[in-house]
Amino acid sequence: MTTAPPVPPPPAGVRATARIHAVADGRGGTALPLLAGEGPLALRRTRGREPEEAGVVLVGAMSAPLGGDHLTVRATAGPGARLALASAAATLALPGRTGEPARYEVELDLEDGASVRWLPEPLVSVRGSDLRVRTRVRLAPTARLLLREEQVLGRHGEPPGLLRSRLTVTRGGRPLLDQDLACGPGAPGGWDGPAGLAGHRAVGQLLVVDPAFAQDPPPAAVLGEYAVATALPGPAVLVTALAGDALRLREVLDAACRTYAR
Repeated sequence: MTTAPPVPPPPAGVRATARIHAVADGRGGTALPLLAGEGPLALRRTRGREPEEAGVVLVGAMSAPLGGDHLTVRATAGPGARLALASAAATLALPGRTGEPARYEVELDLEDGASVRWLPEPLVSVRGSDLRVRTRVRLAPTARLLLREEQVLGRHGEPPGLLRSRLTVTRGGRPLLDQDLACGPGAPGGWDGPAGLAGHRAVGQLLVVDPAFAQDPPPAAVLGEYAVATALPGPAVLVTALAGDALRLREVLDAACRTYAR
């Protein structure tokens, strides 16, 4: 008598993917032939900042990411398309019942002449949570990107959870930026020391990739007490900032956006 192999238990947590595809419509605008969300990743089309731009907002349809969840946002901008991506509210990383980490992945692909703005609301690392964020961006040489990331360590008056974040950007198939951030309980020692966050509870960055920087690269600059702009070969500029709270962090990054995003 043959015994059937045991059936593995279903994966803990929610698995959900949001898919977005933007194309130039041939009339000076941008169409969205694919706009599909699952589970907590609901998508809504909005007006872009300019007539040529299509806007999409991620609307949280349920509490996520919880421990064990695996959420993915995939967006592709075809040649000449212009796409603005945002979220309706802050994302709260929450602890789950299994103790497994949650995962949140963002994948952006920009073809020749495409332009994408990825400007989500802050990510809040709640006490007891364990979240791993991975953002991958692939750019054609003539594409333009404006990307903002904001992480807030804990809600008001509480310590943070464990947050591990990685941002990888390639341009024309070549590496442009590969950056890691780990903070909270279980992160490598020194993350909150003088060489790390130095007691600040909000950290963020603004990445601007623009072919125009090849002829007119922005110089490195200190932007206030806890923010700096660094020119990257590519051509691009990376602004990194620390702040005591999300409001002050947004003010600093908004000012940098007005300076570097053309």
